[in-house]
Amino acid sequence: MTDVLPSGLAVSEFSSDIRPQDDLYRHVNGAWLEAAEIPADKARWGSFHMLAEQAEKDVREIIVESQDAAEGTLERKVGDLFRSFMDTERIAEIGLAPLEAELAKVDAIDSIPSFLHTVGTLDRDGIAALIGVFIEPDPGNPERYVPFAVQAGLSLPDESYYRLENFEGTRAAYRAHLERILTLAAVADAAGEADRAFGLEHEIAGHHWDNVASRDAVKTYNLKTWDEFQQLVGVDLSPWRDAVAAGAVSSVPEPVEGQGPNPFDELVVYQPSFFEGLGALLVEERLDDWKAWLRAKVVHGMAAYLTDDFIDENFSFYGTELTGTPSIRERWKRGVSLVEGSLGDAVGRIYVDRHFPAESKAAMDELVANLIEAYRQSIQKLEWMSPETREKALAKLDTFRPKIGHPDVWRDYDGVDIDPTDLVGNARRATVFEHDRQVSKVGKPIDRDEWFMPPQMVNAYYNPLMNEIVFPAAILQYPFFDPKRDAAANYGGIGAVIGHEIGHGFDDQGSRYDGDGRLQDWWTDADRAAFEERTKALIAQYDALVPAGLSEENHVNGALTIGENIGDLGGLGIALKAYELSLGDEEAPVIDGYTGIQRLLLSWAQVWQQKSRDAETIRLLTIDPHSPNEFRCNQILSNIDAFYEAFDVSEGDRLHLPAEQRVTIW
Repeated sequence: MTDVLPSGLAVSEFSSDIRPQDDLYRHVNGAWLEAAEIPADKARWGSFHMLAEQAEKDVREIIVESQDAAEGTLERKVGDLFRSFMDTERIAEIGLAPLEAELAKVDAIDSIPSFLHTVGTLDRDGIAALIGVFIEPDPGNPERYVPFAVQAGLSLPDESYYRLENFEGTRAAYRAHLERILTLAAVADAAGEADRAFGLEHEIAGHHWDNVASRDAVKTYNLKTWDEFQQLVGVDLSPWRDAVAAGAVSSVPEPVEGQGPNPFDELVVYQPSFFEGLGALLVEERLDDWKAWLRAKVVHGMAAYLTDDFIDENFSFYGTELTGTPSIRERWKRGVSLVEGSLGDAVGRIYVDRHFPAESKAAMDELVANLIEAYRQSIQKLEWMSPETREKALAKLDTFRPKIGHPDVWRDYDGVDIDPTDLVGNARRATVFEHDRQVSKVGKPIDRDEWFMPPQMVNAYYNPLMNEIVFPAAILQYPFFDPKRDAAANYGGIGAVIGHEIGHGFDDQGSRYDGDGRLQDWWTDADRAAFEERTKALIAQYDALVPAGLSEENHVNGALTIGENIGDLGGLGIALKAYELSLGDEEAPVIDGYTGIQRLLLSWAQVWQQKSRDAETIRLLTIDPHSPNEFRCNQILSNIDAFYEAFDVSEGDRLHLPAEQRVTIW
C-alpha cells in the first residue's frame, strides 16, 4: 500500500458556520477573508498575489547579487539597470532635463505629418502611442508574421470611462490630475492644455470599440495592404510608419514569398471604424489639440523615471483614484518590475535554476497528459456535437503544444546597452530593442520556441495562433501545485488551470481557430448554434451576478467574461475527469475526512482566495474579461453535477441550480 500524502488543504481555516452547499468559496476562505488585510500598496490580495510577492523577493535577490557581477556580463546589465533606477540622487540631479528634451520635440511639431512622425518615434521609445502595434502570426495564414494595428490614444482604462454616468467623478479627477501633472512639468497654460488634451481624448474614445466587440476574432480580422489602410484613414500615415519601423525596415532583406520589403506592406486592422474616425480628427485645424494631447502623454509616459513629485502625482490618480490603493509600492519593487519588463529572461534563467525543481516538470507533464486525455474522452461523448465537427475538434486537441516551466531558448539581450547612471536612456534603449525585435519578425519564420511571459510570472496562457498552452514556473507552487501532496488538490488547483487554458482553445473565440492556428470555421452551422445556445445561457447567469458589498449596477458583464467563464467551466469539469483517470482502478483515499472529489473541489475554492478594494472591483468589472473570484469559484460549481453529488447539494441550498438550467459545454 502506498503512503497517504497530505491533503494540501488549509482545513483548519475552513468556516464551520458557512455551509459548502450555500457558499463553497466562503466556506473555504471565509476565515481568511475576515482576517486578511490587503497590503497598503495593493489593490487586491490573494493566492496569485502572494505567489507573485514571493517571486518578487526571489527576483530581488538575483538582481542585487547581479550588481556585483563582472563588467560586460548579462548579469551586470541586470544589476546596472536596477542600480540606475535606485539612484534617486542622480535622478534628482538631472531633474526635468529628460522630460524637457521630449517636450521640446512636441513644441517643434508644425504640421500633422510632423506630429505623426513624432508620435511614431515616441511609440518606438515606449513613451506615447496613438495607434497600437503588435506583431503576431497572421490568423489567415499563421505561417507568417504580420503587424496588427489596434485602437489606442486613451489614458483612462477604456472607452466606457469617458461615456458612462457612473464614471463622472473619475473624469473630473482625471482632468484635475492632468492639470496638476502638466503644472509640475512646467507646461505653459497647464489648465488650458489639460482641457484640450482631455477634450480630444474624449473624442478619440467616441471612436473606440467596446471590450466585447474588441474580443471578436472574426470582426477584428481585417487584413489590408498599406494603401488600403491609408484609404481607410484618409490621411498619409507614412511619417508614422517610417518612425515606428525605423529600426526594422532593413531587417527584411529577403522577404518571404508575397511579403514586401517593408514590415507594414500588409497589416491586420483590428477596429476599422476607429481608424476612420481617427482620420477625421487628424486635420491641421486640430494641431494644437494634438500637441496638448501628446504633451500629456509624454509626461505620463516618463513620470515613473522622474522625481518623486511626478511619481506621487501619477500614483494619486492611477493608483488611489482608479483602484483605491492608498500607498505606492516601495521603490525596490518598482525597480524589480522595470528589470523584469526589460530583461525578464536574463533574470528568469537564474530563477529557474534556483526555484523550479525537476520533479515539478515531471509531475506537470503527467497532469497535462491526463487533462488532454480527459478532454479527448469528453469530446468523444458530446451529445450535442456532430461526428464531422467532433473529428476536427479532436484533431485540434491532438496538436496542442504544452510549454512548462521555462523556454528552451532564452532571449538574447546583447543589443541592449545599459548605463548605471542613465535611467531614462536605459528604459528607452530596452524598449526600442524589444520594439525593433518585434517588428523585425515580419518576413521571418514563426518562432515556436518563444514565450510571452517570463518563468517568474505567476500566470498561464493559451495562444490560439500557435495552439499552445504555457505554464511559467512561478505558478507551479502551492496552493496551485505541490508534488508532495495528494493528487486531488493538484487537480483542483493547477489541473483546473491547465483545463482552463486548454478550454480557451474551444471557447467562443478560440473555437474559431483550427489546430494550426488558422482562423477558419470548422464547425457545422448546427453545432455552432448548439454551442451558442449554451454560451447564451452562461452569459445570462453571469449577467445576474453582483459582487458582495456593491450596488446592483455593478454586475458582471456576461458577454465580456464569456470566454474566461467557458475556460473555468471546462477547466474544472475536465479536471474532475482527469483526476478520475489518474486513479485508474484504485479508489481515492479519504484524507482529513474528505473524499477525493471533495478535496479537488475544496482546492478549487482555495486557489480563488482573494480580497479586493471596491474601486478595483468596479474597474475590473468594466475592463477585465475575468469574472470576480467568488463567481469564478461558486458559479462554476453550480453548473457542475459532481459538486452536487460530492456535497449532497439539494433544492433550497444557495448554490443549487435546477438541472435543466445547468450549462455543460465540454
